[in-house]
Amino acid sequence: MSKFLIEVTHEDKKAECARVVELFLKTGSHFLKQADWGCMDGEHKAWIIADVGSKEEARYILPPIFRSKAKIISLNKFALDDIEEELHQHHD
Repeated sequence: MSKFLIEVTHEDKKAECARVVELFLKTGSHFLKQADWGCMDGEHKAWIIADVGSKEEARYILPPIFRSKAKIISLNKFALDDIEEELHQHHD
């Protein structure tokens, strides 16, 4: 499994915010019900973090209307040893 950040943008209109939030909540998907929203701060996006097998699997979490425009980002963590080695390799 890999971890992905799914970002879904929608129009900057109150009615659109309500429509999208309602759609997410009514799907029954635990992923969509756990979405975080930026609307109250003027950032009309939803973010979901999902542990799934691929970017395409992450995209298919979304209702079809949002799939083509969603931004799917593969997330990873770094260890200090990894970064130090990388810096050492590029320092020479």
